[in-house]
Amino acid sequence: MDYYSQSGALNEHFSDVFGTVITQRHLCQDAGTADWLVGNEIMGPSLFGEALRSMKAPGTAYDNALMGKDPQPAHMRDYFDGPGDNQGVHINSGICNKAFYLVASDIGTAKAAKVWYHALQNLWPTATFNDAVDVIVESDRIMTKNGVVPEGTTQTVRMGFKEVGLPH
Repeated sequence: MDYYSQSGALNEHFSDVFGTVITQRHLCQDAGTADWLVGNEIMGPSLFGEALRSMKAPGTAYDNALMGKDPQPAHMRDYFDGPGDNQGVHINSGICNKAFYLVASDIGTAKAAKVWYHALQNLWPTATFNDAVDVIVESDRIMTKNGVVPEGTTQTVRMGFKEVGLPH
């Protein structure tokens, strides 16, 4: 992925997804018991209880005097289009993170991860959020046909993205 704008935000998103999947697996958690926080273990003693990002509730990971308030949007209507953060690579990743959280909450983290992993192998370096939605939905259709995920999952994936304003 090119590391700016939406393609860079997708890079961050997929990193967050697979980091969370590994954490949940290691801790024997599932979508319902996980905290869905990214980077909470690296915040140090003065920021205990804070995190870098929240996949469940983007924009709530931190709010303190040192870092300020978490600027991540959870919906495309609040998309950051400024020049900072390489045009929002960390900020805007929250939109797709929220969609993954919604899908994983419905079908389970492990099954959602299989769909996202298949999709990642079919994305290209300049992919946009809309491109990713198309590829993830197509990956889900393939995995449904192959019996990897249950019937109805494609609609769940579309609904998860719709909840965050995608496709846009």
